[in-house]
Amino acid sequence: MQLIVGLGNPGEKYRLNRHNIGFLAIDEIARRHGYPAFREKFLGQIAEGEIGGGRVLLLKPQTYMNSSGDSVQQVMKFYKLAPADLTVIYDEIDLAPGKVRIKLGGGNGGHNGIRSIDPQVGKDYRRVRLGVGHPGDKDAVMHHVLGDFSKADREWLEPLLDALARNAELVVKGDDNGLMNKLAIAVQGDGAARAERPDMPDPTRKKAAPAQSHIRAARRPEPQVKLPETGPMAAMLKKLLKKD
Repeated sequence: MQLIVGLGNPGEKYRLNRHNIGFLAIDEIARRHGYPAFREKFLGQIAEGEIGGGRVLLLKPQTYMNSSGDSVQQVMKFYKLAPADLTVIYDEIDLAPGKVRIKLGGGNGGHNGIRSIDPQVGKDYRRVRLGVGHPGDKDAVMHHVLGDFSKADREWLEPLLDALARNAELVVKGDDNGLMNKLAIAVQGDGAARAERPDMPDPTRKKAAPAQSHIRAARRPEPQVKLPETGPMAAMLKKLLKKD
């Protein structure tokens, strides 16, 4: 059994905050894979289902961000899980919006949720960091992460959450490179995938002659994302469309 945790703050006023992208990701994974309704337990909201043929727990701690580790530790202790069975999804201000980095272990990077989890369960778990961008001024960071996603953010947020949910099996399998490529393609297209793996040849780097300009127009279009009509993502999009 594995545990995938999304970090955020409980309550309607925080629901669409950048700091709550972990909650949004968990909700979309649950919807995509047909999970039952979340139940209140272990100081969080938890649901159990199947991804890629294996049993996987989904958890949204309800302790507020700074005490996320209290909920995670209770779940891991009850189910006798090791750090290797844990994946945590959370926001990262030091990554551009839509960019993703995945690593096993490491420091907390100043993230209060991770700072709470590390001393309670150990550091050797997988971290999926979803970029939400930096406001450019350290004094504005709190306002930025506790601010709602804008209407413009939908251009990368929707395909990112959709692709993460569709490819959750790669999280379970620990295929970090495969997952990052899938997410990069969903958000920015093939060029982003090459950026994640610079060893991959980029056939577009060679400047084409004017007579060959039709090749650019013939490139495969980006995949169209079918938007959900029900569930947490649908509610989020409805609220965003009313903004700006």
